[in-house]
Amino acid sequence: MRQFVMTTPGRIEQRDVPVPEIAADVKQVEVGRKATFMPQVVCGNCLPCIQGRYHICDSLKVMGFQTTGAASDYFAVPTDRIVLLPRGIDFDQGAMVEPLAVAVHALGRLGDVAGRKVLVLGAGPIGNLVAQAAKGLGATSVMITDLSPYRLEIAGRCGVEHCLDSSGKDVPAEVALRFGKYRADAILECVGVEATMDQAIRSARKGTDIIVVGVFGDRAKLDLGLVQDRELRLIGTLMYREEDYRGALDLMEKGKVTLSPLITRHFPADDYLKAYEYIDKTKDRSMKIMMDFKD
Repeated sequence: MRQFVMTTPGRIEQRDVPVPEIAADVKQVEVGRKATFMPQVVCGNCLPCIQGRYHICDSLKVMGFQTTGAASDYFAVPTDRIVLLPRGIDFDQGAMVEPLAVAVHALGRLGDVAGRKVLVLGAGPIGNLVAQAAKGLGATSVMITDLSPYRLEIAGRCGVEHCLDSSGKDVPAEVALRFGKYRADAILECVGVEATMDQAIRSARKGTDIIVVGVFGDRAKLDLGLVQDRELRLIGTLMYREEDYRGALDLMEKGKVTLSPLITRHFPADDYLKAYEYIDKTKDRSMKIMMDFKD
């Protein structure tokens, strides 16, 4: 049997090997235990890795993108990437730990969220979870914006108090209307396009932190004059570390996040291509699609 095997962090080889359920020298987990994993493949030797910031490794790869993924016949995960799930967490919740960890890490870039007013631009799955995590971590008020009524309706069902359809709206004025004249203490851009980044800068009061969560495919033209004049801080965020997984699980166990409205549909694993076709057709009327693998 040809199998992809991770021999050391950052090194993946193909070998002809028998494939046990758990490698013989692995003692930390047992067959049947629910788990999730962090999909980073890192070198362990660059400065970020040495500093414990392996999520921004100079040679970072992501399983399923730059390496083989879980849709393969056999998929090996190093034990240092496995995070065991608490007994009360089901498979649907377990599949949501990774995106929720993105939100926890992004908010961690702000420091303490408690007592702050938080604006989230973009109500897709990540934006939704950022808004929920902000509330779960003690934000006094949270507002989310999007162009999709469907996604805003989901955000409302998840407990986000201020949901704004931003099409044709003066977003800074709407923020002031809901948060008061001092507007947001922190803004998280969760779309990855120039228009929402511009909204973030224009909506910011002097001294506001802006976290760049969205993945930008194109270079954005920004009004850096406002960034300078208002002494704004533009802060990047990427992926997560193990403590962010732990933070995500803590929010789940304490009932601080509502996940079921984000799960749009389940597909059996054999219908992998149909699931992607469904996502392409439904676009902004889909949130999270779950693939169900047989035992």
